[in-house]
Amino acid sequence: MMAVAAAQKNREMFAIKKSYSIENGYPSRRRSLVDDARFETLVVKQTKQTVLEEARNKANDASLEECIQQAQEHIPAEQNVELQDEQPHLENLELPMENEYVPVEDFEIESAETQQSQEPAGQAPKNDYGLTEEEILLANSASESPEAEAAMQSAALVVRLKDGISSLGRILKAIETFHGNVQHVESRQSRVEGVDHDVLIKLDMTRGNLLQLIRSLRQSGSFSSMNLLAENNISVKAPWFPKHASELDDCNHLMTKYEPDLDMNHPGFADKVYRQRRKEIAEIAFAYKYGDPIPYIAYTDVEVKTWRSVFKTVQDLAPKHACAEYRAAFQMLQDEQIFVDHRLPQLQEMSDFLRKNTGFSLRPAAGLLTARDFLASLAFRIFQSTQYVRHVNSPYHTPEPDSIHELLGHMPLLADPSFAQFSQEIGLASLGASDEEIEKLSTVYWFTVEFGLCKEHGQIKAYGAGLLSSYGELLHAISDKCEHRAFEPASTAVQPYQDQEYQPIYYVAESFEDAKDKFRRWVSSMSRPFEVRFNPHTERVEVLDSVDKLETLVHQMNTEILHLTNAIHKLKRPF
Repeated sequence: MMAVAAAQKNREMFAIKKSYSIENGYPSRRRSLVDDARFETLVVKQTKQTVLEEARNKANDASLEECIQQAQEHIPAEQNVELQDEQPHLENLELPMENEYVPVEDFEIESAETQQSQEPAGQAPKNDYGLTEEEILLANSASESPEAEAAMQSAALVVRLKDGISSLGRILKAIETFHGNVQHVESRQSRVEGVDHDVLIKLDMTRGNLLQLIRSLRQSGSFSSMNLLAENNISVKAPWFPKHASELDDCNHLMTKYEPDLDMNHPGFADKVYRQRRKEIAEIAFAYKYGDPIPYIAYTDVEVKTWRSVFKTVQDLAPKHACAEYRAAFQMLQDEQIFVDHRLPQLQEMSDFLRKNTGFSLRPAAGLLTARDFLASLAFRIFQSTQYVRHVNSPYHTPEPDSIHELLGHMPLLADPSFAQFSQEIGLASLGASDEEIEKLSTVYWFTVEFGLCKEHGQIKAYGAGLLSSYGELLHAISDKCEHRAFEPASTAVQPYQDQEYQPIYYVAESFEDAKDKFRRWVSSMSRPFEVRFNPHTERVEVLDSVDKLETLVHQMNTEILHLTNAIHKLKRPF
């Protein structure tokens, strides 16, 4: 017990210090990308709930009169208005007829779901005098600086009117009071019991005034509810994600769950030399920045011995049990003298090999990254790889990813164009995804890239890195002791996984192309309101959220199609 206490007390001296898992009570156990994602979701939800509750409590202290007064301090006296007493002026406002209204189906808003969840079905929610999650994010943006508060914000408001369409005039007058510009108005008879009309209003207004407007409208008795939506490219809830490969420097958060300094069950817990070695290599990875050459690691004789044991085992098993793509890439790596038994490959030479074959490259990682950070790197065709080696006392099993797992398990297939494309598409799908969707993507990754099987000439072959670098589970996976299911992303994404023993279920893909097609169809059903693409020329992820961007992309595609058409015509010419 004293050893455990000492390890925990000194954990900040260990290089892996960016993790929040120990501080948040994450149990020490075998590492798993899926488990990481679920833990991240839990922590994010708890933190978000705390922030929202604090902000709502503060917001409830502000009265309607205070909001209006703050706005009117900047308005000439002759323009001052009383929100509740003003009569509507709709002579110049064109509203669509009820049967013509289609664009905003049901006015469904994510933030409104929690407000309405406590209300009986079919009834309008009670007035909420606090702020919703979207409004909290808007308030946080406005509070960054006076300039941020005065910045113009495009937004859309959905207001449910209890007293009929005549209440719309009060809303428009309030928008005028807070110096807003109305861009669009739509209305329809409400489907909610006790509500007369639903109104959608798109407007431009400073962030500060928009917050005041929201508070004033919510506290008016004429409206059943009021909700804020994002508008166009300026979203108050748009999540940050890396747009360029250089921004992966900010995506190196680690999950500390099973480290040699922190868990007595780790093979290296009692080995001070091994623990110090891990610390040194982790520090090298933390210091790495985009554009740097990958640091050279001078591996010890013990580490080379561990590598040799695993390498020879994989070399014996791969011809019979690995898929054709893995075998072909493995042979290429041997021909290039990268895979040899007397030394460990360096990440730089492996990265150069991958870049030449599929455009993938490597960057060093100090340990197992959080699920969101790891998947994000795949979007840029970058694989974040560890450089430390498992403990010599456990050469054929590691409870965490190490360089042997990365090199023998992942690298050969990243040299295959089809598999590389599949890996990148998983990464692209993760950018801007919700926490729940990250969990599902991590589960799909777990059952494919880590433990996937595929069909080859009527036989089951392995392509998962976790199988190809662990001969015990490899033999189990292709035996009749487990269940084989056809790969379907929707069901795979919610399948419970096993991280303490061998998997009872494995998913079998018809081919990499079949897996990609199914994955693309599944991703299209995700809730992310935008699409992204990777531009290989700039190493930048582009968000396809405007007509101009789509037109540019179509022009590029037309140019490529023209080149392909010309090539076909030239090939058809007679000699």
